[in-house]
Amino acid sequence: MRILFIGDVFGKPGRRAFAAKLPELSSIEGPFDFVVINCENAAAGFGMTKGLMEELFAAGADIMTSGNHIWDKKDFVPVLDAEPAILRPANYPAGTPGRGYGVFEKNGLRLGVVNVQGRAFMPPIDCPFKATERALDELPDVPVFVDFHAEATAEKVALARYFDGRVSALTGTHTHVQTADNSVLQGGTAFITDAGMTGSHSGVIGMKYDSVITKFLLGIPSKFEVEEAHPRIQGVVIDIDDESHRALDIRRIDKPAD
Repeated sequence: MRILFIGDVFGKPGRRAFAAKLPELSSIEGPFDFVVINCENAAAGFGMTKGLMEELFAAGADIMTSGNHIWDKKDFVPVLDAEPAILRPANYPAGTPGRGYGVFEKNGLRLGVVNVQGRAFMPPIDCPFKATERALDELPDVPVFVDFHAEATAEKVALARYFDGRVSALTGTHTHVQTADNSVLQGGTAFITDAGMTGSHSGVIGMKYDSVITKFLLGIPSKFEVEEAHPRIQGVVIDIDDESHRALDIRRIDKPAD
């Protein structure tokens, strides 16, 4: 099984980059059995809309994961209950709209996907370790991919080490900066601390420099604006053995999209 995971798709530049570059990636690295993207920043950096969801599915996404920004567009929250292929972090409390994991089928293959969120330097929610444990207890015997949306490097590494050999792959998201530590861990889990960001790489993690620097210099609220120059598509390609569910390889994707 070959999975393409695309790191945080940020605003219109990220959406355009994904749609434009997926055919090229498929011809070079593919064919992909599943295409998974993190969509929480798709709507101008803050959340999702139903229209953008349909746009990204039409562009080739099979499954979408998210994080803390998935709640930013209130009209989209009910969609989380209606659309099983969009996940929110599984460690939000019981009763939260949406679902945090599921099994997805395509061309006779099945993939389990789990979405969890970190707690270090993030909003306080339930334990990602225990939430992942519960998800694995309920998922059938299929390859499992985990998107861990977290700030702290140590928390991401710790979760990957804890579940090494029990999930096929665990990728970090949220920081928008791709790390160079992609590897298959000893137990057979593919891991990278952060898959990166698909969007403009000219500003400050997706936003225009001028709109961000005011907040840092003066400490007052500032309206952030999406940067559009020099978009890139970033993510990882993961190969998984169909019988053992162990990862065989994980390699980074980092390409200009203009």
